[in-house]
Amino acid sequence: MSQSNESYRPINCEFHDVLEATATRRSVAAIRFVDEHGSEQERSARIANLYARDGAEYLELDSGERIRLDRLLTIDGQRLADYGPAE
Repeated sequence: MSQSNESYRPINCEFHDVLEATATRRSVAAIRFVDEHGSEQERSARIANLYARDGAEYLELDSGERIRLDRLLTIDGQRLADYGPAE
């Protein structure tokens, strides 16, 4: 997935922990996010990797698709917005 050049906004550390736990369990997760065109998308997939590159953080799905973490809306019903700003 191509990412736009807008500035990355770090996500809350507790929500990052949710992502890491989901990746560790290797379970299929329902992932909602906003794509680079501003459209909401949903995937059911495993998180294969979490990584940082060029000043932004990403998750990579088992399909090879990557999503910038600040574009996430929910993972398995847990809303990023409910976790507040990055600390």
